Amino acid sequence: MAGLLKDPMILRQIIMDHYEYPHHHKLVADPAYLNTHMASESCIDDIHVQAKIEDGIIKDVNFDGKACTISTASTSIMADLVLGKSLEEARKIIDAYYAMIDGREYDEDLLEEAVALQGVSKQANRIKCATIGWHGLEQLIRESEEGHDGE
Repeated sequence: MAGLLKDPMILRQIIMDHYEYPHHHKLVADPAYLNTHMASESCIDDIHVQAKIEDGIIKDVNFDGKACTISTASTSIMADLVLGKSLEEARKIIDAYYAMIDGREYDEDLLEEAVALQGVSKQANRIKCATIGWHGLEQLIRESEEGHDGE
């Protein structure tokens, strides 16, 4: 799959598919979910991210709101990537994603379809769009850990 993820047309198609048909694009009214509101001061992105984290495992991630193509696609891909992962595994994925977005070395295998967003590192004005959902998940992971005194 790594070879295919060098083709700009395939990368664009991954982004467009996640924008047009985003995964986990809903919110649920369930007190077991942690929720956060993320808004950008520089574009239309205004989303709610929620996660159900039990026993150190991300059981579910959802999001909804108004968001641009890059924000929607990156958050959809993120939700796919971290679902069922431990908090430690999710942090490794998040760190690899930020490394890619920052133009640093990263592990492509950890990121799977998220590598479609590698070009964002060359577009400073899109970095916030590509990371808003990821920052929301990070916040929810921290809240989960704080609420359980390090369990």
